[in-house]
Amino acid sequence: MAEEEVKKEEKKKSFNFKVIMIGLPLFIIQLVLVYFITATFLVKSAPASDSDHEGDQIDEHGEVISEEENEHDSTEGQKIYNIEDLIINPAGTNGQRLLLLSIGFGVSDDEKINILKENDVVIKDLIINTVSQKSLGMLSTIELKDSLKVELAEKINDAYPKVKVKNVYFSKYLIN
Repeated sequence: MAEEEVKKEEKKKSFNFKVIMIGLPLFIIQLVLVYFITATFLVKSAPASDSDHEGDQIDEHGEVISEEENEHDSTEGQKIYNIEDLIINPAGTNGQRLLLLSIGFGVSDDEKINILKENDVVIKDLIINTVSQKSLGMLSTIELKDSLKVELAEKINDAYPKVKVKNVYFSKYLIN
């Protein structure tokens, strides 16, 4: 009797390789099936979220303007006002590092370009003050470049409401 109990305990304590040989492949197959089911059925049938409209803008009526429509509307007939080779000292660099920046502002007509040309010095000052407040680390990230474009457009639109800058383009963005 004692020998049978010892054998039962050894069986319970010993590692069962059948579980590994059969269980692990079944588990992997289940994971793959769940992935494909999720990817094909659930993700495609999910309702549109805000991330689907990341690059889209909203017009004054609250309707979504897709990026393609926005690009078509904003670049057609667009005039660009250029400011070349601004040298800017980023915050916290003590003059040791510089940013060389050439920038273009997209507006709808020549009249608005004339307004920008008349206020060239003020616009350059606005750009230099805005960019020089950013640290070198911030200026190095791609995400900040896009937010910097938006910030510059907003500041110029606030300063000159008649101009309505549509797009901002960096033709040179060199950190030294």
